[in-house]
Amino acid sequence: MESKMSFLVLSNFLLLSLLLPTSSAQLSKNFYSGTCPNVESIVRSEVQKKFQQTFVTVPATLRLFAHDCFVRGCDASLLLSSPSNNAEKDHPDNLSLAGDGFDTVIKAKAAVDSVSQCRNKVSCADILALATRDVVSLAGGPFYEVELGRRDGRISTKASVQHKLPSADFNLDQLNSMFASLGLTQTDMIALSGAHTLGFSHCNRFSKRIYNFSPRNKIDPTLNLQYALQLREMCPVKVDPRIAIDMDPTTPQKFDNAYYGNLIQGKGLFTADQILFSDSRSRPTVNLFASNNAAFQNAFVSAMTNLGRVGVLTGNKGEIRTDCTRYQLEESRIALFFFFGFIFRVDFFFLCMFS
Repeated sequence: MESKMSFLVLSNFLLLSLLLPTSSAQLSKNFYSGTCPNVESIVRSEVQKKFQQTFVTVPATLRLFAHDCFVRGCDASLLLSSPSNNAEKDHPDNLSLAGDGFDTVIKAKAAVDSVSQCRNKVSCADILALATRDVVSLAGGPFYEVELGRRDGRISTKASVQHKLPSADFNLDQLNSMFASLGLTQTDMIALSGAHTLGFSHCNRFSKRIYNFSPRNKIDPTLNLQYALQLREMCPVKVDPRIAIDMDPTTPQKFDNAYYGNLIQGKGLFTADQILFSDSRSRPTVNLFASNNAAFQNAFVSAMTNLGRVGVLTGNKGEIRTDCTRYQLEESRIALFFFFGFIFRVDFFFLCMFS
């Protein structure tokens, strides 16, 4: 009786284990060479179409990639929608993400899946990584090889975002601590901050720096005074919170190293930007990137590659979504568990009957 019971438990355990995800795979630059060899050109074509429609595509897609990777890793969980508004995208820190970033990935995914050889072969997470590289390149930044092989996550909760994204008022220690938790260095952090050479922010994100910084200084003393007065003109008291201000006041639609030159002049829009120059520990890197665009771009590519490895799901973990906004395997997995649970109960019944 005991040996039969052990056999049944072991056999059902083995059946159940087939359903559990395992992974030992790694990311690689030629991951889709045998399954969807044209994936990069397909994605690039769709990104170019979107870019021609609106430049917002660039900062929106870049920011979407960063926000996704910072929470639960680069698994496209940020793209998932929740009928109860309880997904990552519903957290207050993500509500300002421009819809053009989501739209870029969704359209690129549709284009990839329209090719029969590629259908259901390429993850939304990989498409987001490729689209991010492409928007950077279209804006004048470096074109770099992207490691591929990510799979899509099936968990996306509002609560998981809390305290996982950098704040506009972080100091250097807080920035370094958050990036270090992802395995990223201070140089990675400073290089990735250079993405603020693109895009925009809203007045309420920095209004304290220009109106009510401290009882002693209404304007943050690390902020260029002329620049602060210009910001006051663009962001008067009680201004419409939807008013957008360029992060880079010099070349806002070009991916370059102007961001670092702005920091040297006291024109970092956020406290977390200006601190990179104000703090003596990070200032040398800012000076290097400001004077050497190639050094910045090389560091940015390295940092993006490192960021793209954070928390990835590979092998049999996660899934390949057909719809980037919805996961599809969880229900079938639960059904299979119930099915094998039923088999186990039947096996146990017959064992008891005929032992």
